[in-house]
This record gives sequence, structure tokens and C-alpha cells, in this order.
Amino acid sequence: MASLLNMVSVPPRISPHTHTGTASFQVRPLLPPFSPTLSRRRLSIRATETDANEVKSKAPGTAPSKDGSSFNQLLGIKGAAQETNKWKIRLQLTKPVTWPPLVWGVVCGAAASGNFHWNFEDVAKSVLCMLMSGPFLTGYTQTMNDWYDREIDAINEPYRPIPSGAISENEVIIQIWVLLLGGLFTAGILDIWAGHDFPIVFYLAVGGALLSYIYSAPPLKLKQNGWIGNFALGASYISLPWWAGQALFGTLTPDIIVLTLLYSIAGLGIAIVNDFKSIEGDRALGLQSLPVAFGAETAKWICVGAIDITQLSVAGYLLGAGKPLYALALLALIIPQVVFQFQYFLKDPVKYDVKYQASAQPFLVLGLLVTALATSH
Repeated sequence: MASLLNMVSVPPRISPHTHTGTASFQVRPLLPPFSPTLSRRRLSIRATETDANEVKSKAPGTAPSKDGSSFNQLLGIKGAAQETNKWKIRLQLTKPVTWPPLVWGVVCGAAASGNFHWNFEDVAKSVLCMLMSGPFLTGYTQTMNDWYDREIDAINEPYRPIPSGAISENEVIIQIWVLLLGGLFTAGILDIWAGHDFPIVFYLAVGGALLSYIYSAPPLKLKQNGWIGNFALGASYISLPWWAGQALFGTLTPDIIVLTLLYSIAGLGIAIVNDFKSIEGDRALGLQSLPVAFGAETAKWICVGAIDITQLSVAGYLLGAGKPLYALALLALIIPQVVFQFQYFLKDPVKYDVKYQASAQPFLVLGLLVTALATSH
């Protein structure tokens, strides 16, 4: 645990001059060390001889924070208003907009167990599991990710809380630890409540926390590799909460583990959607996201292929398992996703990323529930 704190506490260094093909960025140290004698330095970003339209398409969401939305600030998404209230800033770092998929994963796991009943005790267990998966462990993940992404955010979203200096590094580190320990403590309570001889929910929480750490932090920093990083992200959002919900109410079986890991390939595709808005910063800092590695045109087809082929494969699995009605229901939910992909995402993955996700993802998460119900019978 002490080594983890030390790694979180020491900010990585970057070269003071980073160049791309058309723009140069001058980056000075963003956050000071713990020494109180050093003053906070400012970050300057300078672009030279860059086409204005190109910058607009590659670095979206850089509107002045004074014109931002207070609602966006609370959700932790781009277009947020400048905020000085520390508790609102802390909430922003946890990105509440990312909690619902984890909450839904717990619902799917509970449904797949076949042992969930609509009584007070089971509902209370599921709510506590959602609290562990969403606010605590996802909040921990998002706060830590912002900490290690502060140089990239200084390029893509310089108004975010950490690069803008709205919250100190000590406050960020304390928040990371409080959320992590809160999530692990909640997992232990769930195991005791469920009467588990083996604390499976606790170990799932530990595994998820470690996966989140190596995703964001050096030396492994899985997110530097577009394939491994995005699959790890997909598994975190789909497989882990499902496993926790199913283990809480029933038995986590090998076939469910394989099926949810397969579904995590669709999660990989969803994660790629978010990479398009960070192409410039990822390229500047040497992160090999798929849009950087393959180019935006190829990456957007990899994205939709991962999402659609995965769901078609699951539908085929359900059909082969003798559950044709569930397979047809899943196919019916794939069709509108494909329509929205052509209507929005494939036209411009940067301009329409939010609109595409808001339109298509509800059908994907409903497909998860259809699959969970199919496996419970």
C-alpha cells in the first residue's frame, strides 16, 4: 500500500518541448512538488502556423469555462463551468456521468444470477453493490486517471480541475485513497452480508482497483496501447460489475466469465469513441490510441466493428444455446445502433461523439440485460 501511495504521489515528468507535425506545445511543470517553498508555475500552450479549422476539429470542447454549464460541471463532462466550491470540484473529478454503466452492470449480474428477489434485503444489497461499483471505485478510477492525465488535459482540456489548479495535488491524492478504501470496505461488508466463505466481492474489488491503477499509472500504463487499454476499460465497465452482482446473489460460473469478457470487446469499441477527442494530446505525449495509431478514418470502422460484431456473436451464442427469442430481441436492439453509427459517428466521430453515444448506447445496455436474462433461465 505504501508503494502505491508513493507512485501516486510523484508526478511523472515530460519533456519541456513536445512537437507534432503542425503545432508545437511548450509545457512547463504544472503542479509543484510537496515542498511549500516552491511556487505554482503556470502552463503555457502555443500553436504556430496551424490551420484554424484543423485545430477546431482535433481539440473540441475548449470553450472558455465562463460560458460552461454548471450541470456539466457536476457530471464531470466537457463544457463545464468554472467552479470554486471544493466539494463540487471533487464530484467533478469522479465523473458521475460514468457511473451508470457500472450500476447497470450490477443489475445485469443480479438478473443473471436468477436469485434476486424484490424484497428489502436484496434491493439494499444491490444498492450497496452499486455504491461500491459507481461512486467509490469508478470515482477512484476517474480521479486517478485525471491525475495521471494532467499533462494531456493541459493540452486538450486545460480548464479541467487539476491542470487549472482549482484543486491541489494533496487534495487529489487524499480523494483517491478515500474512494479506494471506501470501495474495498464496502466490498467486505457485502461478502459478510451475503455469507460468503470466500470473499469474492472483495477480491473482485481489489482486482478492479489494480486494473484501474495499471491502466492509468506508469510504468505499465495500459492506456498507452490502444488495444490493451481499451479492452481493460471495457472489461472494467461491463465484466467486473456484472461479476460482482452475480457473485453477490448467486454463483459466478466460467461460461458467464467468458461471455462477459466477449461483451467487453464491445466495451473496447465504446472506449475508442472517447479517444477521438484526444487525438492531438495523445499524439503529443506519445500515447498510441487507435485513432493515433491507425488514423481517424480506420479507427472509426474498428470501433463500430468491435461493437456490432461482438453483439452479433452473442446473439449467435444465444441462438445456439436454444434461446431464439432472446437472440431475436438482441438483434432488434443492434439495428438502431447501426443506424445511429451511420447517421452520426461515421460522419464525424469528434463532432457527434456525445450525440451518438446518447442515441446508440441505451440500446447496447438493454442488450446486456437481455443477455443476462437469457443466461438466468
